[in-house]
Amino acid sequence: MLIIDSHLDLSMSALDMNRDLTLPVEAIRSAEAGMVGKSRGMNTVSLPDMRRGDVGLCLATVIARANPSGTESIDFRNQALAYATAQGQLAYYRSLERQGQLRMLRDWSAIEAHVKAWNAGPAEVPIGYVFAMEGGDPIEYPEQVNEWYEQGLRAVGPAHYGPSAYAYGTGSQGGLKPAGRELLKLMRGLGMILDVTHLAEESFWEALKLFNGPVMASHNNCRVLRDGERQFSDEQIKALIARDASIGVAFDAWMLHPDWCEDANRPNPARLSQVVDNIDHICRLAGDTLHAAIGSDLDGGYGREQSPTDLDTIADLQKLPGMLADRGYSASDIANVMHGNRLRLFKTALE
Repeated sequence: MLIIDSHLDLSMSALDMNRDLTLPVEAIRSAEAGMVGKSRGMNTVSLPDMRRGDVGLCLATVIARANPSGTESIDFRNQALAYATAQGQLAYYRSLERQGQLRMLRDWSAIEAHVKAWNAGPAEVPIGYVFAMEGGDPIEYPEQVNEWYEQGLRAVGPAHYGPSAYAYGTGSQGGLKPAGRELLKLMRGLGMILDVTHLAEESFWEALKLFNGPVMASHNNCRVLRDGERQFSDEQIKALIARDASIGVAFDAWMLHPDWCEDANRPNPARLSQVVDNIDHICRLAGDTLHAAIGSDLDGGYGREQSPTDLDTIADLQKLPGMLADRGYSASDIANVMHGNRLRLFKTALE
């Protein structure tokens, strides 16, 4: 079954970790054998493994934060550096396009044609991607979103962790900044998608009130199942359902299981069943299957050590349809979650 993954940091993984994503996961792990560092030799995502798992379409991100006090590889002293870094990440996607590995999909007609071709014969078709941005700092000033749009950008999450130039994100508090309000206005005029993932609660509610265009959560889980501000409250989920938004469930172990601990001496308790728990909770709140999706975030700064233990590579997303069927979901319901809800969003937003 075709799977649309609404959050993959492919370029970050490739450039930060010096990984050749055109190789199978096992080959990348072998190349990193003996390396020291988080997730070395533990990656789960590559283009061949996406194909093996029928992940024929994704939202592929660029990410770079203007965070002069930050210590992570995505932290930079100012927005100019964040812009340049994100442009480099986009250049990687363009290189993969020239190799015939990826295909950027800018509008609904291209997405519709891609899905038809993929379903007819995926071996002959590049993996499709919708270009997204996690954290708005690479947009140096609001009007520059027009430049990014011309380059193919179709979805933006205004903040990541901490404050950005436009809003407050996970681990910080506050509403939209003046530049954020202007950015959302310009995004609406262009027909772009607002990704509310990572927004601090005040920014979340203000963004939903101000932005009357298409909304999604690319990768977010349910607070009732795993407490913490990174997850959505039921009130937030219901507000997104009211906007006909869908929420991509994330696979990061600490977002799935309250007992997960970053300690190699303690077993990882996360399982794919907890991914299904989050899907099921969203569906129960909605009363239908039209608002849950997949937003794995696999290899988004972590690897197999921080993923569900019954997942080896991204190809194991194909375990989910059977697990949903075991819980009583019909074939059409499962198709909604695996790809249908994202296709509905793209048709509405990008037609």
